[in-house]
Amino acid sequence: MPSNTTAPPAKKKGRRARLIVIVLVLAVLAGVGYGGYWGVSTVRASFPQTSGTIEIDGLSGPVDVKRDAYGIPQIYADSEADLFRAQGYVHAQDRFYEMDVRRHMTAGRLSEMFGKSQVDTDAFLRTLGWRRIAQTEYDRVLSEETKKNLKAYAAGVNAYLKGKANEEVSVEYAALAFSHDYTIEPWSPVDSVAWLKAMAWDLRGNMQDEIDRSLMTSRLSAQQIKDLYPAYPYALHQPIVTQGAVDEATGKFDPKARSAKNGDNGQNGQSGRNGPRAQGADGRSPAAGSPADAVAAMETQLGALSESLDEIPALLGPNGNGIGSNSWVVSGKYTTSGKPLLANDPHLAPQLPSLWYQMGLHCRTVSASCRYDVAGYTFSGTPGTIIGHNADIAWGFTNLGADVTDLYLEKVSDKGYLVDGRLRPFKVRDETIKIAGGGSRLITIRETGHGPLVSDRSSELERVGEEAPVETEAPDRGDGYAVSLQWTALEPGTSMDAVFELNRAKDFKQFQAAAAKFQVPSQNLIYADTQGNIGYQAPGKIPVRAKGDGTVPAPGWDSSYKWKGYIKYEELPYEYNPKRGYIVTANQAVVNADYPELLTKDWGYGARSQRINDLIESKIKDGGKISPDDMRTMQTDNRSEIATLLNPLLLKIDVSDPYVREAQKLLEGWDYTQEPDSAAAAYFNAVWRNVLKLAFGNKLPKELRVEGDCINVRKADSTGPVDEQNKLVRECGQRDADSAQPDGGDRWYEVVRPLLKNENSDWWKTPGNRTNAPTETRDQLLAQAMKDARWELTAKLGKDVSTWSWGRLHQLTLENQTLGTAGPGFLQSMLNRGPWNLGGGEAAVNATGWNAAAGYEVIWVPSMRMVVNVGDWDRSRWINLTGASGHAYNGHYTDQTDTWAEGELLDWPYGEQAVSAATKDTLVLKPNTD
Repeated sequence: MPSNTTAPPAKKKGRRARLIVIVLVLAVLAGVGYGGYWGVSTVRASFPQTSGTIEIDGLSGPVDVKRDAYGIPQIYADSEADLFRAQGYVHAQDRFYEMDVRRHMTAGRLSEMFGKSQVDTDAFLRTLGWRRIAQTEYDRVLSEETKKNLKAYAAGVNAYLKGKANEEVSVEYAALAFSHDYTIEPWSPVDSVAWLKAMAWDLRGNMQDEIDRSLMTSRLSAQQIKDLYPAYPYALHQPIVTQGAVDEATGKFDPKARSAKNGDNGQNGQSGRNGPRAQGADGRSPAAGSPADAVAAMETQLGALSESLDEIPALLGPNGNGIGSNSWVVSGKYTTSGKPLLANDPHLAPQLPSLWYQMGLHCRTVSASCRYDVAGYTFSGTPGTIIGHNADIAWGFTNLGADVTDLYLEKVSDKGYLVDGRLRPFKVRDETIKIAGGGSRLITIRETGHGPLVSDRSSELERVGEEAPVETEAPDRGDGYAVSLQWTALEPGTSMDAVFELNRAKDFKQFQAAAAKFQVPSQNLIYADTQGNIGYQAPGKIPVRAKGDGTVPAPGWDSSYKWKGYIKYEELPYEYNPKRGYIVTANQAVVNADYPELLTKDWGYGARSQRINDLIESKIKDGGKISPDDMRTMQTDNRSEIATLLNPLLLKIDVSDPYVREAQKLLEGWDYTQEPDSAAAAYFNAVWRNVLKLAFGNKLPKELRVEGDCINVRKADSTGPVDEQNKLVRECGQRDADSAQPDGGDRWYEVVRPLLKNENSDWWKTPGNRTNAPTETRDQLLAQAMKDARWELTAKLGKDVSTWSWGRLHQLTLENQTLGTAGPGFLQSMLNRGPWNLGGGEAAVNATGWNAAAGYEVIWVPSMRMVVNVGDWDRSRWINLTGASGHAYNGHYTDQTDTWAEGELLDWPYGEQAVSAATKDTLVLKPNTD
């Protein structure tokens, strides 16, 4: 539910996905009267024309743009070139500023828009080289047909920009003008391709886990780290593909085959062809190939690298265990319509405008020369439809989570880097970062055979500890190891080709052929068609490692840790019409432990996916049928899975403090649902947060704890009792709020689950402090967490527990991702909206995620929801997080948000008759006759 009376949560310093921008606007707009005039007149200047006729260059015939009551456009054209030209024009009408920021980000040119504060971010992005790789893809890899579509799209964007002053394009440009002159550049086809690199970055897999495991070695033993990264619970949470094997004779995956166990399952239940890493002699888990003493050499590099990652705009959401999505498809034999039903809701960072843009792309007559009749969710700045349906098939995406990144420790000198005892030269290039208002910075980018040296982008990485000893098997550390990144997205690929082929696919065979080209990021693709078939395909460029498993940084000086190649597409898992009659993907394990290849050892842990499986099974047992509204209801299921385990124990705690007992009573009779008005959900989640902090958070190194969280800890080199010579020291957390640990996701559910049966585990032991006694047992720690939670919520929500509600804690504020996050208050109030009090929660199906290490603020959301009624397309339904428009105060800026927050969906017209009935505005784009 929306809330305009409760203050939004306090902003966390260093919040990811926020670009620090100009503040000079404040001085110019100091006069209230002038500021008000500027706001009204300038905002309206950028509203697009949505009816009547506009002539634009390059069209071969008229194009109709029909918008419904929510401003969602359906485009009708007679040629593919006209269709994509019109798509570019319409995207630019509603979202060009968003598109412009995206292309500056992917090119490492944010400083040109927002000044010197973005230089370090640009330097990191230039080092990754997204734009350079996109250019190579366009020049050498993508098909001629794809390039024609990209050119037509770019021409449409530029037709919109032609002759317009900056303030006529979007209000944000008017604000930028107070700081410096800014010229909008023409759009290029490569700008569209580069955006897919940003999408791949935020869905890159286990890179943060790789860093975190290494950083933990400064405080935790190998067994403790293993406790915090438990094996995937196959006995509790079934994988996506429940059977199947790679046929040794054909080398292809057979979804109906069964295979024998392939050796030790290893961590997370999948061994693959890569063996586990060895542990150091002291019980720690060092980087592969290096001794345990070398762990100290990694800590400074990786800690600083983690800080650098936090500064990169994470437009899709916080990377790690939290980011994910739900999708599932149910066969017609279990639906009320007799045809498949398909649902999808990607969980991404909340932003304004939403990442998605709803649209239909229709050839008036579908033929060999004009083949598109598709509708769904698009990325503004990119042609085609990313998720949706055409006349024959529907599809959805969730993040597969494949491990497609590896960090390598590199022994470097001024002359190069060491491999197998020989020095190899760097690949070096210089780039100039231009800065708004004048000035520039020259940076040098160095690459090894693994990839760019990402450690070059942090001053903290220039020198590391020089005295910690290392064993002879690792090269002398000298001034320290550098860190390089190998990532599949840094190689040219064909994902842009895949988008268009998916849009045109007519059956599962064509769907699989399209998916084969969707190389980066690796996604779970679900499928349904009008013939009643359902399916799943795991695509992607997934590396095969010669040695190691990708869980911690590898030794770059040892060539035996190189990538040997990639898993063949034919070997990747898929399903087609499984006997169980449905397929669920929600970031859980893709396959069981028999699968011979290593996809990752860092799956999501399956709390959401199993809940969806259980909900489906409960509906279809005894001959029941699932309706489209049942699918919608499942999407908004907000049950807390950890509460089912923990809450019964909390109720058994003998609480003597009457104020804490008053809160404990809220949990009696609670059904574990997290509704916005639930006081029980508020208190339980506060207890859960404090359990995690006491049992785990205070024991993690500062590099993982949330920034500003300060505790007294023993000196790293101290042993024995604390006394005058061996004092505790004050240590404060360093991690950005969105990526700090313990985040409370379903990995932590699996960490805590077995510990609840061990009342005397060392994890329950805490040292106490000036106000609290030490704890030794589970129940003592739970009692302390209940007490801490009571006083935390008293401070946040008041003394009277009857006034508490989960929604007052768990709020969503939608922010413009540039000027709305760090601009002056006047501008923020113009651009931002909210807050909304939300239900749902971490690892619930209704995944309104929050980070337990930092607080309760919503940091990722179901960014859209859709339920596709296959074959009866006009009965499908959809919703976006915000609205079609990126223009503040436009009627379609956030006109879908209230409906989204309530868990409802909008009608989704597709057929020409349904579209015409829903049309409120028609714009005709005509060829320029001049």
